[in-house]
Amino acid sequence: EGLTQRFHRVIALDFVGFGFSDKPRPHHYSIFEQASIVEGLVRHLGLHHQRINLLSHDYGDTVAQELLYRYEHNKTGSISINSLCLSNGGIFPETHYPRLIQKILKDGGLLSLIITRLMNFFFFSRGLGAVFGPYTQPSSAEYWDMWTAVRTNDGNLVVDSLLQYINQRKKHRERWVGALMSTSVPLHLIYGPLDPVNPHPEFLQLYKKVLPTSTVTVLDDHISHYPQLEDPTGFLNAYLNFINSF
Repeated sequence: EGLTQRFHRVIALDFVGFGFSDKPRPHHYSIFEQASIVEGLVRHLGLHHQRINLLSHDYGDTVAQELLYRYEHNKTGSISINSLCLSNGGIFPETHYPRLIQKILKDGGLLSLIITRLMNFFFFSRGLGAVFGPYTQPSSAEYWDMWTAVRTNDGNLVVDSLLQYINQRKKHRERWVGALMSTSVPLHLIYGPLDPVNPHPEFLQLYKKVLPTSTVTVLDDHISHYPQLEDPTGFLNAYLNFINSF
């Protein structure tokens, strides 16, 4: 709601494999395809001549990095990026620590097939709760909403395929980190420092070293991997301060 008061148009999408979008299987889920879908959506909405402010999180950070690469290299169909704000995501593979279940699912072969079929609400909520802060845990109703989105179109059966993005980040690190390093687009990071997946201070130190021109907002010590859900007011204020700075 806060974004809609500041911007003429706000677009939020579910990537393929997520939320209420299609979840084909078998399918080779890739960051490149997701970036092309974003470009296609922008064209479909007639906004390809507009300058777009990208606001991303986690998996979306990597999609945004690919969109930035295409924009900086004048790729056909690329969207015109006015600014990019990242939040807790595995921007650098070397400071990204996937959860044990993620490691098993992305490389587990037959075991992955079994686990995705056995996945239930209890294991889902336990695993997700581990990457929220102790004072910002989702309510039972919120967990059920998230689980419903996962289960829509049998999304639990494609989790192992989606997790290949972790391997893609390593393979294409030079391309995606390089896009951030070489861009002239205003960059900002909103960071929850209690994140076990991109831990403090290791992640933040590397971010500031590699991207010294980016501005950074570090939220309160107890905010973890999902800052937009754990501290929506702090997150919104940090983003609007960034947007109003240029």
